This record gives sequence, C-alpha cells and structure tokens, in this order.
Amino acid sequence: MRIVIAEDDPLLREGLALLLRAESLDVVATTDAPDAFLAAVDAHEPDVAIVDVRMPPTHTDEGIKAAVRARRRHPGLAVLVLSAYVEQAFAGELLLGGADRLGYLLKERVGRVEQFLDALHRVAGGGTAIDPEVVAQLLTRSRPDSALERLTARERDVLSLMAEGLGNTAIAERLFVTEGAVHKHIRHIFAKLDLAPTDRADRRVTAVLRYLEETHPKTSTV
Repeated sequence: MRIVIAEDDPLLREGLALLLRAESLDVVATTDAPDAFLAAVDAHEPDVAIVDVRMPPTHTDEGIKAAVRARRRHPGLAVLVLSAYVEQAFAGELLLGGADRLGYLLKERVGRVEQFLDALHRVAGGGTAIDPEVVAQLLTRSRPDSALERLTARERDVLSLMAEGLGNTAIAERLFVTEGAVHKHIRHIFAKLDLAPTDRADRRVTAVLRYLEETHPKTSTV
C-alpha cells in the first residue's frame, strides 16, 4: 500500500509515517501544505492519502479542498481525512462526492492504533470509515421533517454503524444481536428511506449519504 501524508503538524506527520512504516506500509511522501500534497499525489499516484482538514495558509478547509481536487484528478484514490474536531460542513462536503474509498476520523483515533489501521485498510479496500462521533452528531442534527425520523432507535444504531463502514457481522457483534436481526433492520432502513433495489447504486452507501444530504445542504466544491 502506497501512502501520501498531508499534515502540517510535524510531530503528528512524522509519527504517522513511523507508525505506518513499522507496519510495513510504503509512505512515499509526507507534505505540510495543500499544493505540495497535490504535487505528491500526481508524482507518486498513491493508493491512499491521509489528509488533515485544516492546513496552511488559513488553517480552515484547505485540506478538504485539496482532498476533493485529488479525488477528481485521481478517481481511484482512497482518502482518509483527519480532523481535530467534528466539522460537520467539511465532512458533508467531502462525503457527498461519494463515500467509497473514503474515511473521516478524529485525530484522537490515531492513538488507538488498531482502530486507526483498521480504518485505513478498510478505506484502501474500497470501503468507508466515518468516525463514530461524526456519525452521532450528523444523526442528531437531522431536520424534524427528515426521513430519518421514520427510523426506530435500533435502526438508527444500525445506520450509524453502517456509516462507520461495518459489515453485517461486525454490526451484530457490536449490538449483541444476531446477523439475521441486522439484516432485517437494514431492510427496514432501506424501505423507510425509500431506497429501492437497483443495479446502479450501493444502497448501504446511499443510506449513509441520505442523512448527510439532509443534515448538510449541497454546496459547490472546488
């Protein structure tokens, strides 16, 4: 797995590189600014980019914008975004462009090495890994007239774990229920969110994007 890291904090940047190299992963470049990150992605064509949300010069949304540009220029690129806080608008901006090969984690998860590496491999493998705290805040901010209001508390639990990227078996283990019960809850989620079977869309991803669309209006990205 070839990785580019974009993080302006030198301690975290070098710490991530050491951690990943210790896991026999190939960190091909580390950068501290959006332009340098985009140049590194163009030059090395990595499998995964790890990107900080807030980067120079304004430390607002440069990392998100750079990640969006990188995915447009390299459609197969997996991106794992790191943020110090839950930044709902930024999460929505990135995720609404498509949830496959995409992760959004709080930086505190990096210290939980096993969880961090699991998220990285999940994203690299084509999946989704959204931080549980991000999911929780997005769900609780849904509009009163949202289709999400149709879901039971248990169905919302299942949807939040789907958003984290967990499969049915892992969801069943987390909620201490049978896999059959999880399958039933997911069928109900699809029905209540009016997601009909289709060969053109992954309904699990669409269900996750549905609440992102309802909690964060679509805006143009650069």
